Amino acid sequence: MKPAEAYILNQQEPFRSIMMHLQAVIEYTLPVAELKYKWKLPCYYIGKRPICYINQSKDYVDVGFWHSAHLSKKFDSYLVSENRKIVKSLRYKTLEEVDDDVLIAILKEVKLHKDKSFWK
Repeated sequence: MKPAEAYILNQQEPFRSIMMHLQAVIEYTLPVAELKYKWKLPCYYIGKRPICYINQSKDYVDVGFWHSAHLSKKFDSYLVSENRKIVKSLRYKTLEEVDDDVLIAILKEVKLHKDKSFWK
């Protein structure tokens, strides 16, 4: 088993279920994304560029996006910055809180970003 998958499977409930669901949505939406284990976290990459990470922290699961500055302002009400300059994240305490439509829309926007320097 790969370390990123082990990280997810070793979480306590409800975090394991949330993370497994997020993993399925991310991999369905971005089949080219590769799951890696970086900074002791499951991270998705397209090529050499990080897309997002999944982390269980405190009492929630965090889906962090490194390139949040490139996302439309329409997602601002969903994303948490919490004093971080670059990363913004979606946070979930229960599986029912996960809004697949919002997550998919953000992932698609990241994938379709036109700025070539973004993907270098």
